Amino acid sequence: MSNKNNIEADVAFIQALAELLNKNELTELSVKREYGEDDSLDVRVVKQANIVTTQVAAPVMQAAPAVAAPAAAAGAPAPAVEDPAQHPGCVTSPMVGTAYVAAEPGASPFVAVGTTVSEGQTLLIIEAMKTMNHIPAPRAGTVKRILVADGTAVEYGAPLMIIE
Repeated sequence: MSNKNNIEADVAFIQALAELLNKNELTELSVKREYGEDDSLDVRVVKQANIVTTQVAAPVMQAAPAVAAPAAAAGAPAPAVEDPAQHPGCVTSPMVGTAYVAAEPGASPFVAVGTTVSEGQTLLIIEAMKTMNHIPAPRAGTVKRILVADGTAVEYGAPLMIIE
């Protein structure tokens, strides 16, 4: 298979993995695709807070020339990718479960962006093993970002909100 066809097949493969991740409500997939001796592709697809990202290890084979992004071609600086988990005001999930932003369907959410919260105030609920666990604000502040949607599966340590 030519190098161009190989790259197109890899892109289609990664897209199929991302679709599989969403369709089956998975949070992570890791696959190694072997083409032959010294020729492979390692792919890790991770979903956090309804965002699907892909991390691809460079194949061992000789790579095709990279295609510049339009912004880079125009000389504009590439935007920095912010990891919400690294933010000092990040509230992370203390458990695996399903996050709910309101006490019941149709009710108003516990907090919204811009809400001022006090320490200990309920931010959201995480259902784990049929138990509703109220997640309190670890500090007083203002909710700057909500990183999970209602009914989203979360893992231990997943970023939920940013409070400053």
